[in-house]
Amino acid sequence: MSDAEPSEDFRALDFAAKTKDARPLSMRACEPVASAGAAETVSFDRRELREILNLYGRKVAEGEWRDYALDFTAHKAVFSIYRRASECALYRIEKTPKLARKQGAYAVVTATGLVLKRGHELDRVIAVLDKKLKLVSG
Repeated sequence: MSDAEPSEDFRALDFAAKTKDARPLSMRACEPVASAGAAETVSFDRRELREILNLYGRKVAEGEWRDYALDFTAHKAVFSIYRRASECALYRIEKTPKLARKQGAYAVVTATGLVLKRGHELDRVIAVLDKKLKLVSG
């Protein structure tokens, strides 16, 4: 019978000792690697988040929406709105700075991928979600 192989790679421990990082290689492998050209994550600033959460609070009070999620990536920030937590997002409010000069950085997208409104000003873009129902008599 052969001896059991060790759980740690001794070459990795030797490298960790040389770099003054005592953690095993398996623990260091999950960390993001900082590169010279690494992009920052895109996020909503305080003013933008306040406008979005004010709309969200009104819709929660009306009983239309019940949950939300925030996603921040290197290319866009997304505020997803859910009717129930177990469903897919009804709407997504997206901020894509790369499109700021062209179509506008902000967009409201439905669950099917249809862009309801896109623009340069957040308050005008999210106004499409805050429309009041009108009584039509014929």
